[in-house]
Amino acid sequence: MTRTINDAGLALVKHFEGCKLTAYQDVAGIWTIGWGHTGKVTAGMTWTQAQADQALLTDLLATETAVENAVAGVATTDNQFAAMVVLAYNIGSGAFASSTVLREHRAGQTQSAADAFLMWNKSKIDGVLQVVAGLTNRRNAERTLYLT
Repeated sequence: MTRTINDAGLALVKHFEGCKLTAYQDVAGIWTIGWGHTGKVTAGMTWTQAQADQALLTDLLATETAVENAVAGVATTDNQFAAMVVLAYNIGSGAFASSTVLREHRAGQTQSAADAFLMWNKSKIDGVLQVVAGLTNRRNAERTLYLT
């Protein structure tokens, strides 16, 4: 059975992703809809709230499975798991798999893992990697949840 994100983690995803029922381009220019869904999104696409909510559950399931597999055999609290799912949902499971957050967590270095969340506060904007205030806020919230 796949471990699932807790209510605190789900609240973070919803807070930072927001829900937009019309497709838009995020700060990096990626077409997005619903609660941060990016798969097969095109300009002009619209969804119902039910479609957005279902896509979130489907997208989270894949992310939860990836994080669960990545932390297998390592003691992980519900809040640590949720914080890592929120991060992986945003940066992608592949990036999470090679992250310092995961490496330090697997090594049992809780404080170092928590601090490593803060490394993921940049996005390519017009081809240049830049600090994004919204990502900094998100990473601080994820870090706080991880340490709670």
